[in-house]
Amino acid sequence: MSITVQELSKSFENKRGAKERTVVLSDISFEVRDGEFVSLLGPSGCGKTTTLTIIAGFQPRDSGKIFVNNREVTKPGPDRAFVFQNYALLPWLKVGENILYPMKKRKIPKAQREQRLKELLEMAQLQDYANYYIHEISGGMKQRVALLRALACDPEVLLLDEPLGAVDFQMRQLLQKQLEQMLQAKKTTALMVTHDVDEAVYLSDRVIVMSREKGKILADITIDIPRPHDRTSVVYHHYMDELTQVLSSALNGDVKNSEDEDLLDFIQKNEKKKKEHLATA
Repeated sequence: MSITVQELSKSFENKRGAKERTVVLSDISFEVRDGEFVSLLGPSGCGKTTTLTIIAGFQPRDSGKIFVNNREVTKPGPDRAFVFQNYALLPWLKVGENILYPMKKRKIPKAQREQRLKELLEMAQLQDYANYYIHEISGGMKQRVALLRALACDPEVLLLDEPLGAVDFQMRQLLQKQLEQMLQAKKTTALMVTHDVDEAVYLSDRVIVMSREKGKILADITIDIPRPHDRTSVVYHHYMDELTQVLSSALNGDVKNSEDEDLLDFIQKNEKKKKEHLATA
């Protein structure tokens, strides 16, 4: 299923009663093709998450149109599933019950629900944890449960807001592999917000870089590498370098929060590696 964003604009009221509104997005347009994985990348305040939540139907737009498979989006719907950064799991339910929850809401027959649950737990290697409460499992497991819950009803589109931002480096890379395998198996159309350049290159078919200038799209880069993307390949690092340059321009040294600090740190480390490589070449 495809996503089409046409001339999307969004503004918010300023604090302290100011008359002028803050424009976050101004006439941005892009498309995510059927079965494609696209990442939105950029500094804080560039409108990444706002774009995602408007596509989800969680908040209204000022103008423009959103289509999912040629159907205009006006509110949340079962064709789209959303994965939150903070998991948003139900703590009073067990792992299996959390995954079953959206299927029960959709009134999917019990036998079909139980079979689907079994398949999902096996796919994420969580079959031994179905009867654990959420507080009894690790952060990485919680993220997998959140992903499985989103995939439970086979959504046409998966929307992910920094889905792996709360786990450590090693778990993050493991979950990236599992996420890719799960989505590739179903050819699910996915749009992800991230500020992690490596994550964007590893998971994506395309990466869209946004700026703080009213969400302006600075670059739309196709990651033309066979899957699974090989982090050790020369072409992989070419895309990392290309995105780093665009992000450096987008950030322009203006660090507003920890997300921007992470981006700046990555840019500086990447530039240092390039200089060291050139010096030894």
